[in-house]
Amino acid sequence: MPEVHPIVHFLWAVAQFLTGVFANSIIVVANATELKKQRKVAPLDLLLSCLATSRICLQLVIFYIHLVILSLVKQLIRVENFLIFLFVNDSGLWLATWLGVFYCAKIATFPHPLFLWLKRRIGKLVPWLILESVLGAAVSTGVQGSCALIFSEEFVGKFFFRNATEIQGVYIMPLALFITGVLLPLILFLASALLLIVSLGRHTQQMGAVASSVGDPRRRAHIRALLSLLSFLILYCSHYSVTILLSCQVLEFGSFAFQLCTWLAGTYPSAHSIILILGNPKLKQNAKKFLLRAKCYQ
Repeated sequence: MPEVHPIVHFLWAVAQFLTGVFANSIIVVANATELKKQRKVAPLDLLLSCLATSRICLQLVIFYIHLVILSLVKQLIRVENFLIFLFVNDSGLWLATWLGVFYCAKIATFPHPLFLWLKRRIGKLVPWLILESVLGAAVSTGVQGSCALIFSEEFVGKFFFRNATEIQGVYIMPLALFITGVLLPLILFLASALLLIVSLGRHTQQMGAVASSVGDPRRRAHIRALLSLLSFLILYCSHYSVTILLSCQVLEFGSFAFQLCTWLAGTYPSAHSIILILGNPKLKQNAKKFLLRAKCYQ
C-alpha cells in the first residue's frame, strides 16, 4: 500500500479546509445579506445558514485532527476534545437530514393527510427542527460521554500517534452507542430521499413525454433537489463508513487507508456545500458576485 508524504497530506488538508470554509461562508454571508435587505429570512435560508455554520465548525475540528495526526500540534487526547467533535458532527448531520426532509415536503406530492400537513407546516417547523438538532446533539453527546470507556494507553497511542509518549485520561465512545446516535438521521434522510424519487417518477409519468417536459420548472426543481439529496447520500454514507472504520480501529495509523479515511471525513462538509451552492440559483449568483469582487480587489 502506498504511503502519502506528510507535505502532500498537509497541503490536501489545507486545501480541503479552505474550500469548506469558503463555500460555507458564502452561504452564511449570502443569507445574512438577504436578511439585512429584506428584514426577514426564509425558512430554507435559515436552515442552510445553520447547516453552513455547523460545517465551518466541523472543518475547524477536522483540520485540527489533521494537525494532530501530522504531529504539528501536541495535545493530550481528552474526552472533552472528542465530545466537541461528536457534538459538531451530530448537529451537522441532523441539520442536513432536516434539509432533506424540507426538500421532500416542499417538492414531492403525496395525498396522505400526514404528508399534506407536513407540506403546509414545514416552513414554520424549521426553527423548532434547528433547536431539536442542537438539543438532540447535546443530549446524545452527553449520554455518550457518560458511557465512555477507558482504553489502555497502548491502544490509544497506537491509534492516534506514531510515537506516543504521554497519554492520560483517554476516553473512547462505545461503538454501538455511537452508531445508534447517527442511525436515526440516516433513516429519516433515506425515507425523504426515497419519497422524493418516487414523486419524481410519478410526475415524469404523468407528463407523458420526457422530451416535452424539459422546460417544466417543477421538473427542474425535482431534479435539482434529487441530485442534491443523492449527492449528500453518497457523501453521508462515506462519512458514516469512515466513522465506523476509525472507531473499530481496523486501519493501522499512518497507513494510506487511514489517511484516505481522514480525507473523506473532511470532504463531506465541503463537497456537499458546493453542490448546494451550484443547485441554488440565488446562492450561485451570490458566489459569482463574491468571486468577481474578490478578483477586482486583486
